[in-house]
Order: sequence, then C-alpha cells, then structure tokens
Amino acid sequence: MVKNLYKFFAAAAVYFAFAFYLYYPYLQDYKTAGLEQYFFIFNVCLASLGVYVLSRRWVASFIGSFFAGAIYGFGPFILGLAKYHPIVVTLAAAIPWMFCPSAFGPKGRLRWLRTVLASLPFLVIFLFFQLLEYRHFFPIPKQTRIHLEDFLALVTPLVVAERSGTIISFYHFPIAALSIGFLMLLAARRFGVLAILCLSVTLGFCGPFLNICSIIWFAIFVLCCSVLIGAGVQGFIEAGFADCKWLLINIVIMLIFLAISLIGAVYSQDVIAGLGVKYAKLFIGAAKMYLAGAVAIGILLFMVRAKLRLHWLREVIMCCLAGIDIFLGATYIVDTIF
Repeated sequence: MVKNLYKFFAAAAVYFAFAFYLYYPYLQDYKTAGLEQYFFIFNVCLASLGVYVLSRRWVASFIGSFFAGAIYGFGPFILGLAKYHPIVVTLAAAIPWMFCPSAFGPKGRLRWLRTVLASLPFLVIFLFFQLLEYRHFFPIPKQTRIHLEDFLALVTPLVVAERSGTIISFYHFPIAALSIGFLMLLAARRFGVLAILCLSVTLGFCGPFLNICSIIWFAIFVLCCSVLIGAGVQGFIEAGFADCKWLLINIVIMLIFLAISLIGAVYSQDVIAGLGVKYAKLFIGAAKMYLAGAVAIGILLFMVRAKLRLHWLREVIMCCLAGIDIFLGATYIVDTIF
C-alpha cells in the first residue's frame, strides 16, 4: 500500500512538473486573477492522475500506468480542448475519476453494480450540459463535432493541430502500443470496456442532442484507448517468444505510417501553397518518430527471439521513445494553441 502511494506521488510530481513547464510561459498573458490562470495546469494533472489510478485496475506495470495517464492528460485531445473554456477541459479531466467506482466496485454477488456505476460518467455529462443550458452558459459551441477527416490525426497529429482541427490521436509510437493493448482487450474478453468504447464513438458521431456537444463523448473514447496504450506498453515490456508475430505486425504498422508520412510530406509541398514547407517538416518529423518506433520494436523483437528478458532495458527503451514522443508533441500543440 505504501509503495503504491509512493508511485502515485512520483507520477503526480512528474505530471505537475511537465504541466508547469508547458504552460508557465503563457500564464502571464492571461487577464484573469488569482488561481484561475492555473486551471490548465490543474486540469492536465487531474486528467493524467485519473487515468493513472483507473489503469491500475488492469495494468500491473507502473510504467504502463504512468504513460496511460500521460497519453490522456498530455495527449492531443485534452490539450486541444484548451481552445475552449477551461471548464470543458475540467469535465474531460474528471471523467476518468468517474469510472473508478465501476472499475474498483463491488465483487461477487454485487458485481452487477459495476455496470450501473459505469453509467455515471454518461449521466454526469448529461447533467453538466443541462445545467449549462439552464444558466445560458455555452463554453463550447454545440455544433462542434468530429468529422472523419479529423481521424487523420491518428497518423499525423501535429499536422491536424496546425490546422486547428480536433485532434483525436495519441501521438506516434503509442499507436503501436494501442494495437497491442486492443489485442489484449479482445484476448481477455473484456466486452464491457469494448461496449463503452463503441458507445462513446457512436454518440460522438450522432451530433449534438439534448444540448450536449458531441465532441465530449470522444473524451471517453480517448480515455479507453489511453488505458489500452498503458496495457500495450506493459505488453511490450513483458513480451515473450510467442509474441514475436505481434511485434512483427507492429513493425509493419510503423513502417506503413512512415510511408504515409513521407507521402504527405511530398504532397504538402506540391499542394498546400505558402505553408507547404511547414507542413512538410511536420510530416518528416512524424516519419522520424515512426522510424524510431519501428527500430525500437525491432530491438525488442531481436531480444525476444534471442530469449533475452532484460526487463530494465525494455523499460528504458519504452520510457525514452514514449517520453520523447509525448514531450515533443505536447510542447508543439501547446505552443500552437497559445
């Protein structure tokens, strides 16, 4: 118990330090007084810690849970919500905590209560927007919604950020971890999580109804995927000889995204007048991250085939690659928004 508390506070310290680094240069630009100007730091830390705690239900690895929290709190979606009122980000940051009663809820004969408790975030979102409508307060336009082209951010999140689009993405290398995590989800037959994932996407594409801005439903989708990424990071660290084919598939995925990024770099220079060079650099940056991801997974594949456990080395590889990806991506998105 004490050891878990130490890990929690260690994760909280890193989250806060990174959030302070991201937002401090821009705090002096706000006209607000008092603690209100620090809402952005508070929100991303709240979001990250919420997913960290929630992921501990399924992810045994500290590193896996840590990056699950970082991908959600410092991911493109949460950071992108800063374009709207801070209260919208606060709602998205609170959603992971609202799933905790269900995840850590009753067992045995009262297990059915977990299903009831899983509806809590959906109920809170509904009541939240009804209250805002009653108060005639509109922190985010109702018509704001996700379009299919916004999912291009899954390949090149920073390009979509530059275009001021809604960023449904998890940076570059985490895509590989997401694929592993999703396979683990199917293998474990956690159909409840899969149902929540599908329901959030369905509601997100339904458009605004009952005064609810549809984009907020994708916070649940991003949350579920962040937990799966944490599980995927753990999967990479603990991969055995039987997982060689999955590592190879992820190398192929990284190389496909690498090729798409290179094609995008060439296409942007020819088509996007005036901004072609800038977009090309972003595509090239994405290609470099995918190449690094392919090389890192290739190293893991070599270690697995050679039956070298070396967990510490695997953890170092995961921390370096995922950490650099999140650091560069989050810094660029915050700088773009502010």
